[in-house]
This record gives sequence, structure tokens and C-alpha cells, in this order.
Amino acid sequence: MNRKNGLNMDSWITRRSAVSGLALGGAGLLSAGLATNRAEAAPEWTLDLDTAADNCIALLKLQADISGADAMGGFPGEVWAWVPNEGTIRILNTYGVGVSHVEFRPDEGGWRFYHREVLLYLDPETNEVAESWYNPFTQRRVEVVHVFNDHVSRFYPLEGGRFTFPWPYEIHGNNIVYRISVFRLEDNPMPRRDYPLHSQSDKYQTGELWGMIGDLREIMDPDVTSAGCVTSWSRISEWLPFMEMGNRPGQMIFHSHAHKLKNGVEEVIPTVRRYLEKTAPEYFESPREWTPPGARVTAWTHSKNLVDERRARGLKEGETPFSWPKS
Repeated sequence: MNRKNGLNMDSWITRRSAVSGLALGGAGLLSAGLATNRAEAAPEWTLDLDTAADNCIALLKLQADISGADAMGGFPGEVWAWVPNEGTIRILNTYGVGVSHVEFRPDEGGWRFYHREVLLYLDPETNEVAESWYNPFTQRRVEVVHVFNDHVSRFYPLEGGRFTFPWPYEIHGNNIVYRISVFRLEDNPMPRRDYPLHSQSDKYQTGELWGMIGDLREIMDPDVTSAGCVTSWSRISEWLPFMEMGNRPGQMIFHSHAHKLKNGVEEVIPTVRRYLEKTAPEYFESPREWTPPGARVTAWTHSKNLVDERRARGLKEGETPFSWPKS
């Protein structure tokens, strides 16, 4: 029995069954007046997705561009507060921009993935970038701290590592699907003892659920270096530090999808494009410098630095680090 990452691979659609099933799976996709036959529906399998090297190339075609050119993605979404026995409230919209490029390193036995991304919180009514947010639970207005992740580098080794290739995949008609679940439990950089207003626990626990759905024909086409892809992304986490919720019960739920922006910056929604052009235009390009994975500033370490700096400057009576308006 072939097992990968704890999954029974015999239950997944294999290369052979994927090809024979394309005519059936493609019927629903091509029923809008397009004539086809089994030979036309089935692409030539130029990649063997059950090998590490080809499976990684397929994934990189979805996430980036194997030519080394920049690939930009946009991800609209929303964020909810889930409070036990009280309900679920949509508190903000979100919009993110990520830019990547990749580089194969034979000497390192894998691919370097250069990436930076920004996630902005938007007013749920106007979709303008939010500077502040009224917290309905504490009945206080606080400053919004957006997420600027630079750099978010990754390394994809063809052998070994946490996520060893080949990764499990499914084939549905002309769609290839990678489903990835990542759960973390780690020390909180803002422990409760020192940051009681900004931390829910001494441990920081999160879950990120990914579903990457891509164009199989483009993946199998050797002339295509960047395949069409839509990625579903959900995140479950603790309260954000700027919310100043302390250890109130509840979780944050992020729900969004990402898609490649074939025309680059022009496809970013106007409110976000104007904001980034003015404040952080570097987030329209991938980083050129390689930063080893893990050596980056996170939303939590950035928030900790802000709190420490503002405490050091001194706070007025009744003021908190993220009080609005800012002093």
C-alpha cells in the first residue's frame, strides 16, 4: 500500500485513472456548446506526478512561474469573530497581495521560493483600507495593524524535509487539486504575563487549510511555465493583538481565496492598489535577496515591537498601546 503523509494513496485518483476519467469529468466542464472527444480531453502526461521532481514542478507552476519570472496573486476574503454562546460576527473584510519567484538550486537539491505578501484589513461596507476598528466586544476603537510579511521564503527539497514530495493530489476532470492542512502550536512571543491585554494564551495555536485547484492541461504543457490556479485559504487563530481582547473566549476565522493576477498590479482592487502605491510599493515585486525560512518578522513579533515601543514612550492614563485616535 502506497502511503503519503498519512493518506492512503491507493484511494486517490492515479495517473492512469485520471486520464481515463477526463472524458467523464470534462463533460460537465465542456457542456456549454464545446465539442470534444476522449482523445482531445486527455492531455499528454509530460510530468509523472508520482515522482518528487515532477510533483514539485506541478506545484510550483500553480504557486509561481518556473521560468523565474514574478507571479502575483490577489486574495480577497473576510474575517469573523467566533465567540462561544454568543455567535459569529463578520468584523472586517480582507485583501492580500503576494508576489513570488522561484529558483532551482541543484547544489541544494531543491527549489528556493522567494515571496513577500501583505494582508490588509478593509472596512466591510466600503472596502476601504481600515485605519481603525470599533471593537463591539470591548466597545472601544483601536488601531488596525495590517500584516506585512517580508520575506516569506520557503525551500522545497526534493528529498527530506517536513513536506516531502511527492505531495498527494486529486484529479477531477481538467482540475488538479492539492489539499494541505498546516497546524501549529508554539510559544507565544507575547506571553500573558507580560502582555495580558494582547494575548489569549502563552501558546499560539493556529490552523491553515489550503486547497489549490489548477489547470491540468497547463501543468502538462511544457510551453506553459505558470499555470492557472485558484487557492482556497482558511485560517483559525487566536485574537489579534491590536484587538486588545485579552483572554476572552473565542477564535478568529479567516476565509478567502487567492487567484493569479495575469495582468499584475492592474488587477488589484483600486482601494488596495492606491494604498500600496503610496505606502508600500515594494509589495508589488518579489524579494531579490534570499532569506532563510523562519528568519522573518511575523504579525505577532511586529505587534510585540509596537507595544514595547509605545510603552517605552509612556502611555496616558486610560490609554492602551492601540488606542484610537493615536496620540
